[in-house]
Amino acid sequence: MKKYNCLFLIAFSAAAVSAGAQNYPSKTVRLIVPFAAGGSTDVIARVLAPKLSEAWGQQVIVDNRPGGNTTIGTDIVAKSAPDGHTLLVTPAPFTVVPSVMTKLPYEPAKDFEPITLINTTPMGLVVHPGVPAKNLKELIALAKTRPGQMNFGSSGSGGVPHLSGELLNTMAGLKIVHVPYKGNAPALADLVGGHVDMAFNGLTSVMPFIKSGRLRVLGVTSIGRTAALPEVLTFDEQGLKGFQAVAWNGLSAPARTPKEAIARIQETSSRIVKSPELAEQLKRDGSDPVGSTTAEFVVHLRDEVVKWKKVLDRAGIKSF
Repeated sequence: MKKYNCLFLIAFSAAAVSAGAQNYPSKTVRLIVPFAAGGSTDVIARVLAPKLSEAWGQQVIVDNRPGGNTTIGTDIVAKSAPDGHTLLVTPAPFTVVPSVMTKLPYEPAKDFEPITLINTTPMGLVVHPGVPAKNLKELIALAKTRPGQMNFGSSGSGGVPHLSGELLNTMAGLKIVHVPYKGNAPALADLVGGHVDMAFNGLTSVMPFIKSGRLRVLGVTSIGRTAALPEVLTFDEQGLKGFQAVAWNGLSAPARTPKEAIARIQETSSRIVKSPELAEQLKRDGSDPVGSTTAEFVVHLRDEVVKWKKVLDRAGIKSF
């Protein structure tokens, strides 16, 4: 009888797990974007949200929570109910901020369940048309004649756009001043308005400005050229050998979110990202679709922490 009861409980537990996966989501899902609206992370979230809504039959909304170098939005997810209905659109600063902010309100390695890497996006170095440089070599020469006088804007301290500028300063021996903003949209607005000289920016959000001629692109930060701008040389091709800085976005959930919910989110989002329609759209906008497994995303997060810690140490950045 005990054996029968044990087998019954095992079967019941397995059925409950299966039912849990089938019933997820049972209400509206929030995608927390830790940036202001308009940046590349926000763009990806707004492309993904309606597709998830269609697949799940539940509303999926984008909730922008900028500030604190992404820590405000990230902390909201860390402290949300672990039921899969509040997710973090996880950007690259997630792996950078812990190296320079000692008093985080959450623990990245303990308070989150990684789900999937959605996409990667090369940075483009874009300048205001008033900057008299047509390529990276000319910009470096110009900046050397104006140490501390030229500046670059970014969506905030600790992001790949910021660290790309610091990497350029280090590798080329420059002193271009960093100007952080509370999000990508205000940084781009000031760049287009001529209030800052240049910016490293994910191609997803900057492509319209390049195509319209309101900004000039001097190079891309991937090792290989990007399909969105095949004629634009990489930094590596223009003399800064080994220069690579790629932004990315993933999905994460609060720690202790049920494994069946994690599995369903990963399967659905990966399938959507890899679909011909969305993959083509992402490539056209300057982004590369990924849709990784959870295990692959875990490795990616680990490698990113190590890589950017080296950049921070080399640039002498101790805190923001």
